Amino acid sequence: MTVFRCQDNCAERGYMYAGLEFGAECYCGHKIQTANASESECNMECKGERSNTCGGANRLSIYRLELSQESARRYGSAIFKGCFRRPDNVTMALPFSVFIQNMSVDKCVDTCTEKEKSLAVLAGDRCHCGFPTPLFSLHEPEDEGMCLQRCLGEEFESCGNDEYFVAYQTQVQDNRCMDRHFLPTRANQLVALASFPGAGNTWARHLIELATGFYTGSYYFDGSLYNKGFKGERDHWRSGRTICIKTHESGKKEIEAFHSGILMIRNPYKALMAEFNRKYGGHVGFASQAHWKGKEWPEFVKNYAPWWASHTLDWLHYGKNVHVVHFEALKRDLFSHLKGMVEFLGLEVSEERLLCVEGQKDGNFKRSGLRKLEYNPYTPEMQANIDRLIRTVDGALKKRNVSGVPDEYMPR
Repeated sequence: MTVFRCQDNCAERGYMYAGLEFGAECYCGHKIQTANASESECNMECKGERSNTCGGANRLSIYRLELSQESARRYGSAIFKGCFRRPDNVTMALPFSVFIQNMSVDKCVDTCTEKEKSLAVLAGDRCHCGFPTPLFSLHEPEDEGMCLQRCLGEEFESCGNDEYFVAYQTQVQDNRCMDRHFLPTRANQLVALASFPGAGNTWARHLIELATGFYTGSYYFDGSLYNKGFKGERDHWRSGRTICIKTHESGKKEIEAFHSGILMIRNPYKALMAEFNRKYGGHVGFASQAHWKGKEWPEFVKNYAPWWASHTLDWLHYGKNVHVVHFEALKRDLFSHLKGMVEFLGLEVSEERLLCVEGQKDGNFKRSGLRKLEYNPYTPEMQANIDRLIRTVDGALKKRNVSGVPDEYMPR
């Protein structure tokens, strides 16, 4: 047990507080319902980190977590989705409904979890359960003030009313988009899913597989990804059995081996740090402080930053039919951009399937975000060089008649 390990576990589950006790026990919660004790009573060293204290005998060291905006909108295992106007046809949109005396978020979430529904929707003293559909897509949230009606069973919670519903996503998996297969007939054209490392390629594969129902392939083989469910990983990239093929390759010969490609681009400042973390900490881990402050980071930026630019420039120059997707835009508006990717792959779009993907968009490949560097690792010289590369890529995108890089790529 370490302080960070406890904080990470509580943050991933959306709790507001992390508490450590007896040097090795970790507790998570939304409220502190106990009296203050003297700090000297928290006198037990963490079992995995002797330089830190992890509570004491019947004493908790409590930390208020600085969560990401998305994590902070959780309630225990349920994720707060927002306040929404009552759908026109409630019975069709949310097929299961029950009256609950002394309603609370927990009671409705527990009810819908038992019914194996991914949505728990509170409307006063009624609890509705269902899945996101075009009838109740969660795409048009209202001002949360419209739902501020106190729950009878918990004074600090909002339970909505007859006209404005409060929606939570439960832990129940939406299975409408979980079936995946190899293509029924081998494709005679190869589609690349191309990106610089650290630009979200694995995440995009997860989204495409859920949205289309078909496995993606890879130019490489990664056993850890195969074990995570990417069954196309073992296929030779030319097998024709997968809907698209992951590649970080660039250069004329490598690009012209594909008939078309989805080109993922990410802010280089973020992509470089993500790839550095992957290189030294794995797909969901982190590089150590020693790596960031040692010779590894400057050497990495020197070698990888030019590759970030040349990768995009090569695909724009040699790619026959390229569909550009910015990582940040996909994250902001997953539904419309993922829909565009499915259409580019030549498949019919299922809105219900896309709504299902939205509910489990992260998969197993998201770092918790809690353990962020407390300083900017980029020197002024690094920034000047990367900014120059950004401007070059921006010009090349516009020359290809697609939108340039998002404004956020340029540091303020």
